[in-house]
Amino acid sequence: MIWTIVGILIILWLLGFSFDVGGGLIHTLIVIALIVAIVNLILGRRA
Repeated sequence: MIWTIVGILIILWLLGFSFDVGGGLIHTLIVIALIVAIVNLILGRRA
């Protein structure tokens, strides 16, 4: 689920560079998504 959200945000972020959609909101969301993805990779799934 988290990887789907990260993927969608990356696509929106790239579209933001092309069409200026969403302004700074997209950049804020992509930073938050990257932080969550990195924490998820570092912690992993604990049994």
